[in-house]
Amino acid sequence: MTMKKVTMMVIMLASTMATTFGQSFMTRTGKISFNATAPSSPEKIEAVNNEVANILDAKSGALVFQVPVKSFKFERELMQEHFNENYMESDKFPRADFKGTITNVADVNFGKDGTYNAIVSGKMTMHGVTKDVNTSGTITVQGNTIKAAAKFSLKLADYGINVPSVVADKVGKEARIALESTLSKK
Repeated sequence: MTMKKVTMMVIMLASTMATTFGQSFMTRTGKISFNATAPSSPEKIEAVNNEVANILDAKSGALVFQVPVKSFKFERELMQEHFNENYMESDKFPRADFKGTITNVADVNFGKDGTYNAIVSGKMTMHGVTKDVNTSGTITVQGNTIKAAAKFSLKLADYGINVPSVVADKVGKEARIALESTLSKK
């Protein structure tokens, strides 16, 4: 999926959310990294994606993340190729999405600078499979900017991502995910 298509999807999503939600914050440059390195691996299996679209409604706590799968960058080009073709099948499943809510949104004062604990619950769709995800993170309010951060793990098999036995000593059964997103008021 090209950056132009991702941008158009974000704009359409933002306009839909703006009419539905109250005070919205958004970005198209959120960052998600993952590490799926097996404990016995001689090399790191990790990648970073800086093209994550994220929208947050401060009133309801609703949030959406859209992740273009092909935008994950690896240290080695061959790893990136295997990731897209053999594991994520990114031509068939070009995006990963999360739609959820900050369940304790009343504890976050979007009008006052500070760092707040956030509990998030929602549905993650990846590789054609949708699963419930619950995690915690932080929301940092700085004027008209919000920084969201979270760390959690996902089991690859839960999303139909199979690790062949030939690389089981390199690729772990879980991916450790780190999310960082700086959103601006819209």
